[in-house]
Amino acid sequence: MIFDFLPETVRITNGDKFKTDVYLVTTLDPIPLEAFTLQESEVSAVKYIHYLKYKSLLGSQNSEYVPYDVDGQYGQLFDILTQRYQVDNVARSLTLKKQLQRYASVPLNVELAGLTDANKEVLALVIKAAAMIDKIFHLQVWYSNPCLRDWLEKSAALSELDELKWAYYRINKTPWSSLDENEAYLTTADSAIILVPEATRQVRGWKGLEYKAAFPSKIPPGANFYPPDMNKMEFELWKNSLTEDQQSFVTGFFSVIKRRSEYNLDLSICKGGFDSTNHMEGSTYDLYGIPFSQEYSSFLSKAAELLHKAGDITSSPSLKRFLHTKASAFLSNDYYESDIAWMELDSELDITIGPYETYEDSIFGYKATFEAFIAIRDEKGTAQVKLFGDNMQVLEQNLPMDDAYKSKDVSAAPIRVVQLVYNAGDVKGPQIVAFNLPNDERIVKDRGTSMVMLKNVSEAKYCIFFGHGLSLIILSSFGVFFMGDNWTYNILVSHFSRFKHILQPIANACITNEQREFVDFDSYFTHVICHECCHGIGPHTITLPDGKETTVRLKLQELHSALEEAKADTVGLWALRFLTLQGLLPGMSLKSVYTTILAGCFRSVRFGLSEAHGKGQALLFNWLYEKKAFIFNADETFSVDFDKVEDAVESLSREILTIQAKGDKESANLLLQKYGVMSEPLKVALQNLERIQVPVDIAPEFPIAKEVLPERSFC
Repeated sequence: MIFDFLPETVRITNGDKFKTDVYLVTTLDPIPLEAFTLQESEVSAVKYIHYLKYKSLLGSQNSEYVPYDVDGQYGQLFDILTQRYQVDNVARSLTLKKQLQRYASVPLNVELAGLTDANKEVLALVIKAAAMIDKIFHLQVWYSNPCLRDWLEKSAALSELDELKWAYYRINKTPWSSLDENEAYLTTADSAIILVPEATRQVRGWKGLEYKAAFPSKIPPGANFYPPDMNKMEFELWKNSLTEDQQSFVTGFFSVIKRRSEYNLDLSICKGGFDSTNHMEGSTYDLYGIPFSQEYSSFLSKAAELLHKAGDITSSPSLKRFLHTKASAFLSNDYYESDIAWMELDSELDITIGPYETYEDSIFGYKATFEAFIAIRDEKGTAQVKLFGDNMQVLEQNLPMDDAYKSKDVSAAPIRVVQLVYNAGDVKGPQIVAFNLPNDERIVKDRGTSMVMLKNVSEAKYCIFFGHGLSLIILSSFGVFFMGDNWTYNILVSHFSRFKHILQPIANACITNEQREFVDFDSYFTHVICHECCHGIGPHTITLPDGKETTVRLKLQELHSALEEAKADTVGLWALRFLTLQGLLPGMSLKSVYTTILAGCFRSVRFGLSEAHGKGQALLFNWLYEKKAFIFNADETFSVDFDKVEDAVESLSREILTIQAKGDKESANLLLQKYGVMSEPLKVALQNLERIQVPVDIAPEFPIAKEVLPERSFC
């Protein structure tokens, strides 16, 4: 379905106006006319006609055709046809090359010499389990995505264009480009061929309908968690008819919503099954929900088997507990115990695997996507960041918001620094350098959260470091070694020349000369830590004026992710100043912090404002710009007004925290609409960065995983 509209000449029955739905089917060969079944009350005949001739006949108001205004809404059909099928392959190849150049390919080599033989075997098993998680994520984003993935991989060797399409798909994991506001970079002509012989009448000598699996030009807002044609009102009406427990299930992280009447053309998706939400006979609602454990059972059962086997092998008690409880959760759909076990994980192997983030559900922000991060613990780095997790309660009690909203029992946040070996699932497009989990509000309330820092990913993104206390920097053909009393970095990369500098070139292009020296890696990395810690403080479970207890996520719905990222960015800045003034960060330069974050805003908004982190950074930038804390200079560079920035940061922190504490979706929407936008100063900065071609992000390669996984499993 490409669009719907209300024709100027509409049929009205019983007071109802009927919309016209326009569908586009791309067949390999023409469907024989005798294969069609016509609804005689609606259709007098079908015929084949060139689309431009059809447009001309409509324009001349030919009486044989249903009258549509080609200069009105219906006219977009012809623009879509032109865009999808009259394509210059040379131009497409050049465009894809430019899109690929925005990512720097970087191998993440990790030293495994310290692992026991048993844990090396465990590592191989959990990497294989992560490959199963990757398959689930492909299916979660879009129902025909697995079929498209296999088709593109199979076709990659046919031409240079096909190779480029497959290379860019491997980064985005969908036909939509993460760095281009999720615009489609593929066309229907690129898509997989599906045979559906039962869709038409049988005709001798014709094997049946073969069509190209189409996809919308924009990524579906509900991903594959809801029926494509479901709207919010339909969901809310159905939800309100359910019991309280059923409502919790259908709005929870771990369920998929489907239609009883839906005919599923994708035969790879599990059909039928049990309806856990509504067994009432004669129900007027077409929707029902099923748990992840059933929807993805073919993948989860394999992943669970691998995790149980790994759990049997390892000698680490905490890792054994985590692997077995996570395997059980895959089959039971109850993740509480396994998430607690993850928070208490204390092992040389650091494993994160399961459904966590809700960014792909832009309808409600309810449903979690599967992801996996397989890593080696960095014990020294973990010891160095313990300060931040230990001060969570102190930060909570001093937050710039009304005391009535503050929690009195915030748990210390364990922080683990790791070296990433492999990631899978919801890791498309720009790569994260840290994450704070779990997102389940029950656990956040009872136990707090835990943070994982991906040290080698940070190093790969930002290989110019200006850290405090660094006593020696050595460049060699084998890598880069940073030796000092505060941070010790060791990057063992055989081809250091493949590293591309990101943050410093942004500063060179966008920050005024007088403040450029303040931009440093130490400030960036320390803010990343504070950002993740600040996900664990502030409002999560809230009490409404009527006394009802709920969560910020449920009240803000699709706005929650972007506002939560803006909170972590802004309150993270506030927290850095607070800790510095308390004497807990000796040597930390607040001027460096604010200037580095200014440069970082330009880095993050390049990810696009359809992405929560980019929108959150745009909100931060535009608020501080309005308060004159960020200055746009005549030479198109930017600077920080250090006299104004602290008050501006505190005022935005208070604004966001209060909105969350009240569960005020209307105010959240107004704030994001006004400030979470691509303002003129941001546009100028991005245009300047485009001219000097600074890479936007990295595309990590995983040499260890390639040795473990079959070639076709590695995507």
